[in-house]
Amino acid sequence: PSTALISVDYEVFGKVQGVFFRKHTQAEGRQLGLVGWVRNTERGTVQGQVQGPAAAVRQLQQWLRDTGSPKSRIDRAEFRNEKKVATVQYEDFLIRK
Repeated sequence: PSTALISVDYEVFGKVQGVFFRKHTQAEGRQLGLVGWVRNTERGTVQGQVQGPAAAVRQLQQWLRDTGSPKSRIDRAEFRNEKKVATVQYEDFLIRK
């Protein structure tokens, strides 16, 4: 069911650093009622983990794949380690340094 809680790791490739991508991802995640984190990587990607109801996670996945922040250019988004979780591990959607 779409209310089952899931956890997914993600990595977004393209022009996703220096374009407020992390801040927009955090805002989008919070708006969807999700928790997790987002950070820049040394290789120019943005990665993180998202947890929450499956339907909302799917919406964020689509946003990460197709929309992103206004000045970003997404080449591709990869999602890994999807699993059902009994409870979420985070209290908020954080930007990690």
